[in-house]
Amino acid sequence: MSDPGRISTVIPALNEAGHIEATVRSLKADPETEIIVVDGGSTDATPSLAAAAGALVLTTPRGRARQMNSGARAASGEILFFLHADTLAPPEYAEAIRRALQTPGVSAGAFSLDIAGNSPGLKAVARITNLRSRWLHLPYGDQGLFLPKKLFLRLKGFPEQPIMEDFAFIRRLPRHGRLVTLPQTVLTSGRRWQQLGLWRTTLINQLIIFGYYVGVSPITLARLYGCSGLSIPNDHGRFGQPLE
Repeated sequence: MSDPGRISTVIPALNEAGHIEATVRSLKADPETEIIVVDGGSTDATPSLAAAAGALVLTTPRGRARQMNSGARAASGEILFFLHADTLAPPEYAEAIRRALQTPGVSAGAFSLDIAGNSPGLKAVARITNLRSRWLHLPYGDQGLFLPKKLFLRLKGFPEQPIMEDFAFIRRLPRHGRLVTLPQTVLTSGRRWQQLGLWRTTLINQLIIFGYYVGVSPITLARLYGCSGLSIPNDHGRFGQPLE
């Protein structure tokens, strides 16, 4: 079976000086991987730290979907791997991604989730996330989504909306092939659950997902999410355009 190609990792970032170096360095396990950090206008040292760690740094107006789409346009690899700025890739990520995409019928995939911290509650959230991802074939963006660049461009990228952009995009993938959740784990920061407490944060997240399912607009959901006390990653005002 032929090699599916080079991997380009796209990392949207905004004021991630505390995490970006470790995230970039976790990708160095594969020296052939292209690492692109797309900064949304950080006011801290995120861009310089990312560059010093070995990433190509691009700057765009803030907005996670817009940033990921911009990084995908600039990527030279045949495979796109979208990773959050506070999430570490597993050491064997490149081999695992290539092997998965060489499997007949597989269109895309993501990794299992682990959450930094010793709290039993965080471990329970990760277990539930992984079970849902495997049973429903519906991983979330913080699990490190990967897919061929050709497929990403065919689908015109992430919808440039203020929230749920990864969820909206991933729901479109099963019609193009099977989504797999790999056993290897990405390690993400527990900070989102620490803002308002584990179970309150989980409940708010599930209500936002339910609202999206029943047709509440992303703009309204983003406002509700912000009013809950949680912060929207790379929040932005005006939306950009989808990929051509």
